[in-house]
Amino acid sequence: MIEFINAEKTYPNGTKALQDINLKIDQGEFVGVIGLSGAGKSTLIRCVNRMHDITGGQLMVDNVDISKLKGKQVRKFRRRIGMIFQSFNLVTRTTVMKNVLVSFVPDLSFLRKLFGVYTKEQKVKALEALDKVGILDKAFIRVDQLSGGQQQRVALARTLAQNPDIILADEPIASLDPITARQVMDDFKRINKDMNISVIINIHHVEVALEYADRIIGVRKGEIVFDGPSAKVTQDVLDEIYGGRVEEFKASREESDSHV
Repeated sequence: MIEFINAEKTYPNGTKALQDINLKIDQGEFVGVIGLSGAGKSTLIRCVNRMHDITGGQLMVDNVDISKLKGKQVRKFRRRIGMIFQSFNLVTRTTVMKNVLVSFVPDLSFLRKLFGVYTKEQKVKALEALDKVGILDKAFIRVDQLSGGQQQRVALARTLAQNPDIILADEPIASLDPITARQVMDDFKRINKDMNISVIINIHHVEVALEYADRIIGVRKGEIVFDGPSAKVTQDVLDEIYGGRVEEFKASREESDSHV
């Protein structure tokens, strides 16, 4: 379980990215985080794995105050959390398999790290992860020969290989065309249901968020202005989240998608 208790995040320049965040997310939930650019969506999810640290309140994961973890404790904690980025964060000049195996580097002995030698068990787990996202046949192909959607699936397989309890995704479909985006979202949904992994996605595509997420968190100017089931998101709710600019925002996203 993830729980924000009166959490705040203020950057060194004085910008208050999050304020008075009170939020509980149970294991196995599929949560979509929506709002305008700069609303605090990315900051919210990046606090969960301590890419950003809160500056006030508490952030608990399974009843542990993660802000108090240090050094090896932080690294061990992060092993439980997968992070997917818009930019994929892959090494494009090497194979799909090697990119997935990177998830095991923290578990390797010094010599194995030095020479890049993985165990048979780790190689099997990497192949199984690729199979779960439907690209097992691409295992020994260079990443730069794959489409954007396939590269995002490699990133997802790399995350699955570490056997996470939670997957955080920061705009995972922003650079994908609409058809490929839905294929990737199908992967997230299937993994969420079949493996009981909590999935928290920061997403600009409102319709996609409402279709795939069971729960929507609306963020505006660093505050949560809506938290509830997707089915209860009305036009009035969207107007509250987007400050009456939801149609303008949708139009800008459609224009962006047309150039992908």
